[in-house]
Amino acid sequence: MARRQSAELDRKKLLADPVMVTTIVLLIAFLTLFILYPLAILLVDSFISEEQGITLSIFQRVMGLSNFRRAITNTLKVGFLVGIASALIGLLFAYVEVYVQLRTRFLGGLFKVVSMLPVVSPPFVLSLSMIMLFGKAGIITRFLLKIYDNSVYGFWGIVIVQTLTFFPVCYMMLKGLLKNIDPSLEEAARDMGASRFKVFMTVTLPLLLPGIGNAFLVTFIESIADFANPMIIGGSYDTLATTIYLQITGAYDKEGAAAMAVILLCITLVMFIVQKYYLEARSTATLTGKASRMRMLITDRSVTLPLTILCGALALFVIVMYVCVPFGALFRTWGYDFHLTTKWFQMVFTRYKGFKAFKDSFVLSLIASPITALLSMIISYLVVKRNFKAKGFIEAVSMLAMAVPGTVLGIGYIRGFSGGLFGTGILQGLYGTGAILVIVFIVRSLPTGTRSGISALRQIDKSIEESAYDMGADSFKVFMTVTLPLIKDSFLSGLVTAFVRSITAISAIILLVTPSYLLITVQINEFAEKGSYGIACAFATILIVITYGAVLLMNLVMKFFGTSRKLKEE
Repeated sequence: MARRQSAELDRKKLLADPVMVTTIVLLIAFLTLFILYPLAILLVDSFISEEQGITLSIFQRVMGLSNFRRAITNTLKVGFLVGIASALIGLLFAYVEVYVQLRTRFLGGLFKVVSMLPVVSPPFVLSLSMIMLFGKAGIITRFLLKIYDNSVYGFWGIVIVQTLTFFPVCYMMLKGLLKNIDPSLEEAARDMGASRFKVFMTVTLPLLLPGIGNAFLVTFIESIADFANPMIIGGSYDTLATTIYLQITGAYDKEGAAAMAVILLCITLVMFIVQKYYLEARSTATLTGKASRMRMLITDRSVTLPLTILCGALALFVIVMYVCVPFGALFRTWGYDFHLTTKWFQMVFTRYKGFKAFKDSFVLSLIASPITALLSMIISYLVVKRNFKAKGFIEAVSMLAMAVPGTVLGIGYIRGFSGGLFGTGILQGLYGTGAILVIVFIVRSLPTGTRSGISALRQIDKSIEESAYDMGADSFKVFMTVTLPLIKDSFLSGLVTAFVRSITAISAIILLVTPSYLLITVQINEFAEKGSYGIACAFATILIVITYGAVLLMNLVMKFFGTSRKLKEE
């Protein structure tokens, strides 16, 4: 009864606040128009034909295509294998960092670098490296092993590249879970005579299983939604994302592409719902709070030595693959002439409009990132601190973009804003402009910032804001002067994450970009497909420098101006 009265009081306060009501209405309009509407248009396109009305014939036609049936089988095979491999390698790295006494700080630093590299680099960098190291003109295959006909294209090429790209995500997720396991549970089993392996199998692993399942599903979703890696290293091995792209750009079959996109969306949505509302909740319930005391680290050399060697070798291999990219831009002809040259960098800016590509990418990402960070914090604030009927809708739709593959979203925007309900209206003017690219960047980065903001806001006592309300401040002033400064670290982190995700995005924007705008990732993809690896590596190297610089700048800003610094000073 008391809870109902409190909720009713919150709603009355909300309705008496015009700024908050206006914000909620605009937010619902934005989420509906730019997330739900494009997806709804895809459904309409795939179920409604001009000749037959409502029909399943489009799906029947698509399912009858041998290349589509092959693509869906390929996608699921790759997704499951990448999910399993990434979760296992991520668990190995997390276990070594949390449980094993590392003899040098070097390995700890190496792990941190490996966990950050996929965040700050374009999604297809490892595909380029794989071709340059293990392809027909690869340094390892051709020059070290004297193998002249090795092919890295196809199933195993995609699996290896995606696993190396996505396992750091699993590592970061599982590291947090392992830190929260109470050491006393494992030590009690050890005191009763159980071996380390038995303790791991009977105590640690059962506690971790929901988290491992969660990591598997996150990676599975990322893998089946990935467009860039299969496009570059897939060869004739089709996946759903590349098949949808080719269906709309090669076959000009918009209805067929829409039906394929709906099938891919259904797969990712089911996996996302299981991951978000079942496994994530279970892993949170299983491991609550922090460990009660410090863990006694494993020092036995028979355990530490093989594990650290294995992890160190894997981490070094990943770093070598990333380092390979700048060298690819500095060699005269990869695989044949290894004299150093700067001609590829010069050609980027003289022949291939590099300045325009970097300017367009930088400006659009710079516009999108503060809007994304602010929107994320507003949504987080409404979800955590306010009670109103549309709260569940705002949270669910803002998170939905995480489950929508970029290719699917791109087709939804094409169908929604070059035709659809707004084909002849004001919003048709968005299609082909920089504004629609900015909107896509915002939508794609919104879930990450929102999750970070929700976590930060749940740690802030409600009474801090209520005292500001009692002194007569309206909701806008409270949010800007009290709430936002308290979650400054999350805001800055969301700002840079949005910038990095935007400037390295490709799958959602490759279908929407027009000749008016040159984007770096599209250029890299184009030259990599042509086999012009020197130019592709030059573009990719400059992009990595930009993104890595943005992350370092954020860390510097947070160090001197963040919330944590103020707390230390106090």
